[in-house]
Amino acid sequence: MGKIGFDNQKYLELQSRRILERVESFGGKLYLEFGGKLFDDYHASRVLPGFEPDSKLKMLLQLKEHAEIVIAISAADIESNKHRADLGISYDQDVMRLVDAFREAGLYVGSVVMTQYQGQRAAGQFAAKLQELGVKVYWHYVIPDYPSNIPLIVSDEGFGKNDYIETSRPIVVVTAPGPGSGKMATCLSQLYHEHKRGIRAGYAKYETFPIWNLPLKHPVNLAYEAATADLSDVNMIDPFHLEAYGETTVNYNRDIEIFPVLEAMFRKIYGSCPYKSPTDMGVNMAGYAIVDDDVCREASRQEILRRYYAAACGRVRGTATAAEVHKIEMLLSTLGLEPSMRRCVPPALDEAERTGGPATAIELSDGTIVTGKTSKLLGASSAALLNALKHLGSINKKIELISPAIIAPIQHLKVEHLGNRNPRLHTDEVLIALSMCAVTNPTAEIAMEQLSRLKGCQVHSSVILSQVDENVFKKLGCDVTCEPVYQSHRLYHKQ
Repeated sequence: MGKIGFDNQKYLELQSRRILERVESFGGKLYLEFGGKLFDDYHASRVLPGFEPDSKLKMLLQLKEHAEIVIAISAADIESNKHRADLGISYDQDVMRLVDAFREAGLYVGSVVMTQYQGQRAAGQFAAKLQELGVKVYWHYVIPDYPSNIPLIVSDEGFGKNDYIETSRPIVVVTAPGPGSGKMATCLSQLYHEHKRGIRAGYAKYETFPIWNLPLKHPVNLAYEAATADLSDVNMIDPFHLEAYGETTVNYNRDIEIFPVLEAMFRKIYGSCPYKSPTDMGVNMAGYAIVDDDVCREASRQEILRRYYAAACGRVRGTATAAEVHKIEMLLSTLGLEPSMRRCVPPALDEAERTGGPATAIELSDGTIVTGKTSKLLGASSAALLNALKHLGSINKKIELISPAIIAPIQHLKVEHLGNRNPRLHTDEVLIALSMCAVTNPTAEIAMEQLSRLKGCQVHSSVILSQVDENVFKKLGCDVTCEPVYQSHRLYHKQ
């Protein structure tokens, strides 16, 4: 187990208390915009060791009697079939996943709101599907010149045209499948409608990153810039907060740029703005739960290195731009980092040079690094995985965990019947073969029992991995990076 830099329990207590204080300050009704991921927040758990991926969900569960959830999704994103890159599913599919997950956790999902609606057919079909499943659906429309035309926006022809979302609890959490879904506009539209009904309600924003009370160039905050390189987000000193309080805090460019507009909207709705700065709007207490700054700094440096490799490979695959790569390279330069400072990189490259073929290295939790090379039977990742299990199970390196007699018929099936060119076993096939051997082979069973110990291990490949191998490592809880080159010079690479 790695070193802990973040007190998760303290965070849960501080965060839930801060949200309740904000609810009370507005007289009992708060629309809380939730940025980032409500659960499976693995970025936060990597840069703040000790932060649990479902921490936000656990925090909300402490408030579940007071909270309900509204999920916003852009009709334009439904029409364009926008996908979540990390999960490989479309935004509309993710909405249904979120509803199921929240309900299973015991949280009340009040409704789904279709934002930026302009008659998109796909959005209408998805809404009908949700309604058939018993989910309430509301509609919010495109407002011309949003967000600059304040008189139009804050009027019956602007927010007034949107459906009023019926809510029943004091905390309304507005979340979404991804950025640009209209969460903030949904909250502000509700404030307008609540005010017209004589109900006093407030708005607050909950974003984990950047952490407002850490320095601007703290690695944790720079890791957030690396994670959002595709959005061109930039951390900045909040000038409004500095002017109002003489205190230096950190926010990001989009919130700082939109704050004058928000301030004008609040004044139009209420006659005054309750906040003097973007930082004031936030309720993030993560910075107060850091218990070992050095641990979090180093974890964040390693995250930026991983983000660099992900962007570099994305550029080769055509899923990332040169600008994203250059942005992360600048962050590496700011912190004096080189890609080779990821410990599993040099051993993978050395093994590849020594063998003349693809190689993979795995850094285990005890700091040991094992490698795997390409052979006639196994791909490099499969070999490295088996070698890692041998090391963790104290199994002699020379012992064959899977007999060639087991591998041969699998290769025959792949090549002769399933049309694969590559006869070598991928990691998923190796694990299936190993589990079969474990039925009669006690040594193979010992190796299988080590799989849970791979969680948190670091993996690097000398070539871009197949999607199968990458997914297996991720499911095992490993952090995976690759050199931004393909094994072959073919134009088409099956993922």
